[in-house]
Amino acid sequence: MEERNKSDQKIIDLGKVFHALWAKKKLFFKVWLVTFILSCVWILPQPRYYTSEVKLAPEMNGEDVGGGLSSIASSFGFNIGGIGGQDAIYPELYPDLFESPEFIVGLFDIKVTTKDGKLTTNYFDYMKNHQKENLLTLPYYKTVRAIKNIFEEKDNVPRGNGSSDINPFRMNKKDFKLMKVVMENISCAVDKKTSVITINVTDQDPVICATMADSVKMHLQEFIIRYRTSKVSEDVVHYQQMRDDAEKEYDVVMRAYGRYCDTHTNVILQSFQSERDKLEGELALKQNSLTAMETQLQATKVKLQEKTPAFTTLKSATVPIKPTGPKRMLFVLGMLILASVATAGYILNKNSQKEL
Repeated sequence: MEERNKSDQKIIDLGKVFHALWAKKKLFFKVWLVTFILSCVWILPQPRYYTSEVKLAPEMNGEDVGGGLSSIASSFGFNIGGIGGQDAIYPELYPDLFESPEFIVGLFDIKVTTKDGKLTTNYFDYMKNHQKENLLTLPYYKTVRAIKNIFEEKDNVPRGNGSSDINPFRMNKKDFKLMKVVMENISCAVDKKTSVITINVTDQDPVICATMADSVKMHLQEFIIRYRTSKVSEDVVHYQQMRDDAEKEYDVVMRAYGRYCDTHTNVILQSFQSERDKLEGELALKQNSLTAMETQLQATKVKLQEKTPAFTTLKSATVPIKPTGPKRMLFVLGMLILASVATAGYILNKNSQKEL
């Protein structure tokens, strides 16, 4: 029984395997040469892309109702600062803003210039008409797009030329696909422990890449500021209108009082004095109302300044020197390794079939 079990066990002789592979070394050289050429032909025409990174530290508002509990929880990777805060959009939700069509469409009108300075246009036109493509795959993709256009229904929504022409609520199919591409090129991540916001922008041109990274940062700041100060900004507009109305009413009463005093000089009749006292009282009321509105307006402006969040830029956008990808050397090396493994498997499988 023991001898049968031993005979059933398969023992791999590494020396035999090495000699079998070494005997086919010419085949390996042929496979490597063909793989190297095909890999270079495929990867070299691929357009290179660059990545620019920006880091922000947002100002955290609101009282810490948990006391020291939030700082203890943050050390374990949890953030409970939003429990007692008044903001519905806290840093952990910022990445979700980058999936909002309104946010992405707002980036289309940003002016960009290529590294060589030959092209200056908006970001929408650059992504739509000036993207480099692989010359080997270009005929294939053009054929596929042409076939799809034949069978697809015509889109009645006209295509825009920027954020002013595009309605995020109802977009053209091509504009929607372009928006998806922009979403993939722009990413946002938030560190749960420190609430540091990291924005990465990928593009084929290094200068446009850095420009968009800085612009996305500013766009995000403006969006958060508008959200945080929307209610107080409405209050400022409301009290400004009330203050202007009170000033107009005060001017009307003051002119009426002045005309009355000018036309009734040296008049001692009680009826005229009573009318003057009435105008004086009304003027005092209008002046008190104007003073109250002015005080309220200034207080609201101070509150608006307090509500406006501040952002500290930890890492500014810089023009990348080296491309992020594609990794041509790693791609060719990976294909050579894959071809070697496939060739070795083919040789060993063929030898095992001969032995059987």
